[in-house]
Amino acid sequence: MGKIVGITGCLLIIGLDTIAGVLGIRAEAAQNQVKHLRLWIFECKEPSHEAFQLGFAAAVLLVLAHVLAHLLSGCNVCFGTEKASANRQLSLACLLFTWITMAGAMAMLVIGTMSNRKSRDSCGFTHHHFLSIGGIVCMVHGLFSVTYYVTATAAHTD
Repeated sequence: MGKIVGITGCLLIIGLDTIAGVLGIRAEAAQNQVKHLRLWIFECKEPSHEAFQLGFAAAVLLVLAHVLAHLLSGCNVCFGTEKASANRQLSLACLLFTWITMAGAMAMLVIGTMSNRKSRDSCGFTHHHFLSIGGIVCMVHGLFSVTYYVTATAAHTD
């Protein structure tokens, strides 16, 4: 029973992060379809409602995948006084990388999404490729999250 839950959880985490990544890339494509005027580093463009919705959905799925990975993995930060095993050290490193990739992906998705909100109809600095880079980092987050789950589960059996 535990293996089925673990495999299902890993597939769900990978699925959520992959869908978030695809939505981020599709949001970038939708953003590029609106008309814009560019003058050096400044850009005047109309916001894309579709890009806003896709970017927001990608951010929500990223948060869901992150929360699910941490709920399934349990708490393994408290090591105790003895020297931590290799599994626990690897689990802690993967935990750190999941937080770093989550923060990076979320920052990229939020910047890209907020540049497409309806109230923004003015000129400013360009925000090219933030949504697609955020989408790619979502997929990397999925890999680190599954690795974290596997190593945390192995550390619990030590």
